[in-house]
Amino acid sequence: MEERLPWDLLPEEFPYEDRGCDLFPSCLSCPFPDCLEEEPWGKAKFLKHRRAERMRELKKGGKSVKEIARIFEVSTRTVQRWLKVVEVAEVASQN
Repeated sequence: MEERLPWDLLPEEFPYEDRGCDLFPSCLSCPFPDCLEEEPWGKAKFLKHRRAERMRELKKGGKSVKEIARIFEVSTRTVQRWLKVVEVAEVASQN
């Protein structure tokens, strides 16, 4: 009788289809070492931080907090809070 190896020992023979996710079209081209969809709140956290970075860019471009709040359809307090988060993260990465 022929002995067969389990599929997990032969990944090159597994019919894997790289479908990617909502953020990146391919898992192989994703810049993250771990999948964001497998982490708790990973995708939401990424999207919020990306939005905060965009808020910071608009603030540096001369937009007021009120204008940024209107663009993102959030309160001015939310904009202030996220700008602070980005500022703290920037200072931490410089040290």
